[in-house]
Amino acid sequence: MGDKQVADLTVEELKAIITQVVDERLRQERQSSIPAKKRSLQEVMESVDRHRWTPPPGTPTGSEMIIAEREKWRQPM
Repeated sequence: MGDKQVADLTVEELKAIITQVVDERLRQERQSSIPAKKRSLQEVMESVDRHRWTPPPGTPTGSEMIIAEREKWRQPM
């Protein structure tokens, strides 16, 4: 296909390029895939607990932030 611009390609040429790229990527993915370590539900839950972020005390909730923002918009300018 050479050095054509995308605008100069036929639909069939474009489809062939897309198919080629997708095939290459799938092949690379299959080769580089390392089976993920199977974890028990308990291990997953412990990981969630370790990575959970708790906001500091006194931080407004999402609902409170929305209400405060609405109140600001309702005030006359």
